[in-house]
Amino acid sequence: MGSASVFGLFVCTSYIGLSCMLAFWLRKVLGRFLPGCSLPKLMLQEAIAAAELCACCFELIIVADNYGIWAYAVYLFALTIWWSLSWEDATACPYTHLEEVVEGKLDVRHAALKIWAELSGGLVVYKYVMTLWSLEIASVHRSRAYEECTADLQVNFMLGALIEAAATCLCRLFSRFIGEWNPRFGVALDSFIGTSLVVAAFNYSGGYFNPVLATALKYGCQGNTNAEHIIVYWVGACSGSILSVFLYQQPFFQALATKVKSD
Repeated sequence: MGSASVFGLFVCTSYIGLSCMLAFWLRKVLGRFLPGCSLPKLMLQEAIAAAELCACCFELIIVADNYGIWAYAVYLFALTIWWSLSWEDATACPYTHLEEVVEGKLDVRHAALKIWAELSGGLVVYKYVMTLWSLEIASVHRSRAYEECTADLQVNFMLGALIEAAATCLCRLFSRFIGEWNPRFGVALDSFIGTSLVVAAFNYSGGYFNPVLATALKYGCQGNTNAEHIIVYWVGACSGSILSVFLYQQPFFQALATKVKSD
């Protein structure tokens, strides 16, 4: 890797750090002016988290394109740990709220409002990212603010939906088991599993496992229709997530969860 490449990676890292710090201070300000757990505060937390997630993942596209999938994986692993520790009650992911609706923990109206807040945060951040890219401080960002985006789906859209569904289901099941087990390095383990699944699906569906993230980064891009995008990244991921709820309630998984918890 030459000096120019090193500088490009430094700029990418700086942009990611800037996005994380802006979101961090926005959460601090929000906590000061809206204490407690009111619905408006929860919606704003989701919007901030989604904006941070999408801003960082836009930059991870640059990392993957220029430095490879393993550099991408390292950054994603570190970021998922950071997000787990800093997002408080936010998830920046629509299907977590759908899971709560299915489990009877959240009403449909509140779930819809949280999802709307996440989608708004994810879409609003696009202009911010394009502004940073248009500065073209490093060669890795040259012309990226003005290029037509291309879809990451490299397989038939039905197969893509199955991949997103299966990987999301596995990811959510592992997260539930880790939550029950509560090991010392549970956050790192959860991040490692999630990152591994993303890497495994990267060259097939893109490995998004999050409808808001996929929509903010790839909706309307060349390579698949809007309907295909919705089927793969919304229907696929959400159906996999809801399936994980029902699977986790089955005797086999409950017995496994009890054993893991007792150990």
